[in-house]
Amino acid sequence: MNNNTKAAKINKRSLIAGFSGNVLEWYDFTVYGFFATVIGSQFFPNEDKVVQLISAFGVFAAGYLMRPIGGIIFGHIGDSQSRKKALLISVLLMAIPTTLIAFLPNYESIGWYSALLLIILRLLQGLSVGGEFTGSISFLVEKAPKNRRGFYGSWSTFGVFGGMLLGSGLAALITAILDNNQLHDFGWRIPFLFGAVIGIVGLYLRKGMGDDEHFEKVIKEHKSNKPPISEFWADYKIQALKIVLLSWAFGVSVYMIFIFLPSYLHTFLHVKLDDALSSHTIAIVVLMLMIPLFGILTDKFGRKKVLFASLIGFVVFSYPLFALMFESTFTAILIATLVFAIFEAMFQGVMPALMTETFPTRVRYTGLSVSYNFALALFGGTTPLVCTWLIKISGGNVWMPAYYLIATCIIGIIVAMYMPETFKNELE
Repeated sequence: MNNNTKAAKINKRSLIAGFSGNVLEWYDFTVYGFFATVIGSQFFPNEDKVVQLISAFGVFAAGYLMRPIGGIIFGHIGDSQSRKKALLISVLLMAIPTTLIAFLPNYESIGWYSALLLIILRLLQGLSVGGEFTGSISFLVEKAPKNRRGFYGSWSTFGVFGGMLLGSGLAALITAILDNNQLHDFGWRIPFLFGAVIGIVGLYLRKGMGDDEHFEKVIKEHKSNKPPISEFWADYKIQALKIVLLSWAFGVSVYMIFIFLPSYLHTFLHVKLDDALSSHTIAIVVLMLMIPLFGILTDKFGRKKVLFASLIGFVVFSYPLFALMFESTFTAILIATLVFAIFEAMFQGVMPALMTETFPTRVRYTGLSVSYNFALALFGGTTPLVCTWLIKISGGNVWMPAYYLIATCIIGIIVAMYMPETFKNELE
């Protein structure tokens, strides 16, 4: 009985530690996205607010260009040494640059050096997150019982939106308390400073996380002289391509609705920023509560049924939901984001287990990190920049983000048709 109790405690600690880094990662990116208009004015002086926004989101996207490199580095560590070691290094490398952003001087103080320093810190963060999400889903799904992999994996994306909730909640509080001058003077720095606290907690939790039992067993049974990246590239290119294309829709849906949308509503539809942030905070709470539920449903009914429901929902309802948001009232925006949250919860609940089951254990961390981060670097992290650019080149057509979301989800549906159903399979 004592052994069972001990195992349960280890699993609970591992579960929390597994997704804690995702909290920090997405807290940081959410805060940056929500304060993009302020950051643009601090580091990129230009009278055109759209140009400032493009510059700020350009730095946001630049960090994502480092993700595939980080994926290769952390994938090698995770597949050749241990998941735990890779995840410890990842959360530390994420926390330090996040904190340093709070102390950066602006353009008025040191000129263009301020933008250069911001870019360097975002690049370091991008390197770190290249191994964070994919490492956490590998760790959690591998530790899960066969019939609960969807549920365990869903907690990694629960952590993602936990970070978003912290970021949007704090951003909403700051914008409600401070006036515009205070927000530009010092208010935008506060959330980045708070990131240090999250990083310390995450590091503490991960030092005590459980061992990689499944990984260690597989490595002993299947010793290979090939580096993980070589074996992955030789044998799993088709699987990687499917994950890349599916992650395109996955990344665009997240970054458009839960990162870009507040700035989009504020800049192009002239919605009050605190209204945009408040509606998104409520939607994120609802989304978080639904993610584990859909994780359970994928364990019961299969990955593909939930995946198709999500993608088809986005294709059918994105246009009318954007039309609803164009009414520019708090109620209309809240209803639209809540409906979007349902489809996103399905997507978030299914993807961790589905992706993890695509690759065998010996190259899983590498395979996930390279394919997923390539997609996020090329398509996901660039979503705010692409959407803003599409609106600008189309002469101010505010429908362009909706069209982009629909197009990527149609591609996702086609790819999903060729994905195998894996929820009953043993992990290799």
